[in-house]
Amino acid sequence: MLPVQENRWVSTHWGTYNVTVDQGRVSNIRSWPGDPAPAPIWEQLDGSHTKLRVASPAIRKSFLDKQHRASGEGRGREPFVEVDWNTALDMAAGQLQRVCSSYGNSAIFGGSYGWASAGRFNHAQSQIHRFLNLLGGYTRSVNSYSYGAGEVIIPRVVGSMHSLADRHTSLKSMVRSTRLLVAFGGLPEKNAQMNSGGVTRHHYRDTLGQLAQAGVRLVSISPIQDDTSAPCEWIPIRPQTDVALMLGLAYVLEAENLVNRAFLDRYTVGYDRFRHYLLGESDGVPKTPQWASSICRISAQGITHLARDMAQQRTMITMSWSLQRAENGEQPYWMTVALASMIGQIGLDGGGFGFGYAAINGIGLDSITVKIPALPQGKNHVDSFIPVARISDMLLNKGQSYRYNGETLTYPDIRLIYWAGGNPFHHHQDLNRLRKAWAVPETIIVNEPWWTATAKHADIVFPTTVAYERNDIAGTSTDPFIIASAAHVKPHANARNDYEVFSELAARLGFVKKFTEGKSEEDWLRSFYARIKEQGDEQGLSFPHFDEFWAKGMIEAPTRESHTVFSEFIRDPVGEPLQTPSGRIEIFSQTIHDFGIKAQPGHPVWIEPEEWLGSPKVLEFPLHLLSNQPASKLHSQYDHAPHSRKLKISDREPIRIHPIDASSRNIEHGMIVRVFNARGSCLAGVVVSDDVIPGVVQMATGAWLDLAFGDGDGPPLDKHGNPNVLTRDVGTSEIAQGSAANSCLVQIERYAGVLPTTTCFEPPEIVR
Repeated sequence: MLPVQENRWVSTHWGTYNVTVDQGRVSNIRSWPGDPAPAPIWEQLDGSHTKLRVASPAIRKSFLDKQHRASGEGRGREPFVEVDWNTALDMAAGQLQRVCSSYGNSAIFGGSYGWASAGRFNHAQSQIHRFLNLLGGYTRSVNSYSYGAGEVIIPRVVGSMHSLADRHTSLKSMVRSTRLLVAFGGLPEKNAQMNSGGVTRHHYRDTLGQLAQAGVRLVSISPIQDDTSAPCEWIPIRPQTDVALMLGLAYVLEAENLVNRAFLDRYTVGYDRFRHYLLGESDGVPKTPQWASSICRISAQGITHLARDMAQQRTMITMSWSLQRAENGEQPYWMTVALASMIGQIGLDGGGFGFGYAAINGIGLDSITVKIPALPQGKNHVDSFIPVARISDMLLNKGQSYRYNGETLTYPDIRLIYWAGGNPFHHHQDLNRLRKAWAVPETIIVNEPWWTATAKHADIVFPTTVAYERNDIAGTSTDPFIIASAAHVKPHANARNDYEVFSELAARLGFVKKFTEGKSEEDWLRSFYARIKEQGDEQGLSFPHFDEFWAKGMIEAPTRESHTVFSEFIRDPVGEPLQTPSGRIEIFSQTIHDFGIKAQPGHPVWIEPEEWLGSPKVLEFPLHLLSNQPASKLHSQYDHAPHSRKLKISDREPIRIHPIDASSRNIEHGMIVRVFNARGSCLAGVVVSDDVIPGVVQMATGAWLDLAFGDGDGPPLDKHGNPNVLTRDVGTSEIAQGSAANSCLVQIERYAGVLPTTTCFEPPEIVR
């Protein structure tokens, strides 16, 4: 038995909380008192939204009657029938066995993409991947929606992911040494509310204040002024033109002999090839500040002055993850590295480049000296995979070939999808296209606590627990506290942990001993902590035994400041080469050149997007939609909670529009508008603001999909404000095939009809 906790802690991706329980229900949630800037996502959380919980196993009505012979067209519109656990488990196990036997394991797509749990054991991705691997394997996804283009291009350019995922130059070094911080895409504090694996202290507000106190000049380059909440110089830029601006800056460095040629000669390859392009010798177009100004709408004089300033002092160039979620999203990453190489401060304290600062809470923070264990996932014996943002393409184009990272791959024939720990009807693009694709597989199984759009589009739904209903250990490499996240109330209705669901399925499919290793949830948690304590003992730390740790609720691990990225390489480029073909930074990559991609000569380039404010398409859809991360929730998690709902306008997601664009459309603050393009339409509540530049509208992602089906043939109206009914479902390029959500033009008009009632926070019809 687990000890009773002195303090009732629960860990989430957005904070650590003390939970009060009254008569078996959560009655109050308070942030950990040591958090200097608590996230408000769980403010006023109560039990009033439990009607949205999946109460019992449920099966789509026609699927219950016909199983895999039922048409997928009814998904998202048909009622469900609640059944007992044995009935649902038997049916799901039968479907898994049928597909494996008839089509092979590659016909199963294991969809688990999302921030389902901060806990390291009850972590949906780990659980489902372990289960499917032990079943014999499955078609998987690779890369991420957040920075998928970077995951492919950065290793090609610098040989590792250090600057993108697992290591970053520390924020402390910026406070110490940086004099000019140029932030492409800004430093949005709202995104830093979150961290995968949990958060105790939210640091970014204090860190931005320390930068200001240290006299660091902060320049935020973004179409949105409040993409940086700290005092800064705002340079408003047209969306998707950052590469053109960087090229203009690079031209000044080259033309005025401000380039650090010694750095380029010693640490990079291919600058001469890039220089021919920069000066226009290879294409006849010099990338002058005047040329860049015509594209990005920043004055040529301003570009020139900024380039000179960057060359003359310790400069850190940062780029938000959002810039790569666009057509040719690989190019901003590559060009950032090229520009930083020209300045020649990579590897120096407070200098060089970095990606994703403020994207999550942990980037640039000190690292703990112990590693948090995770559930072993085993080996996937199926080679089949897709880039994560190509789900619809896979389902609609089985057997067709496509290009990815220099390979020609083939989309598999997917017969069954098993999804746990995510909501593709939130994060995928062109959701009307996804609905058509989602009707293709024979069977869709979902583990889910809430009746999300994904659950409503499933055939079999297993009800699962939420954070305060299960026990876990939470922690992350950039937060010093390791949390005993305890179950404070019983699971809602008939909900079970994912581990229990997969254990029951594994028993029916003949591998339960391999899946569980004979361990209960408590056994796994004790084994996780034993590995943490073992590391602590090796370091001479006085970590308590498990029972004391659990009763106390948390322990603090020591930290160390992260190294400056590439400092070892800079000190000894021969002894510590990069893992690139040349061992150096590849401003020109022969590998990418040999991919043979149209308009990609093997070095960073400006490639005009299909949808942007310089496109002929603005004649029909003149506004550029930016669908960034929400401040009121984590992606779509807890959109139904009080904090998110109180920030909506007449139950719709807000959309910000510049006063000039609002006035020309006779739109006023607080009105409901229809946002539309050829892909779809949605309703939104207007916020008139000069924090966005003219020609740009901004609407956060995360509003639960809420479609109103009419009698016509066109796409249904989303009543709630999900911008992904509007975004383009195309790959960034053949390099990474990442998400291109921010390449999106729309039009806006006043909504003149009777305002429809939102129904996304209602469960589906349950029939007997």
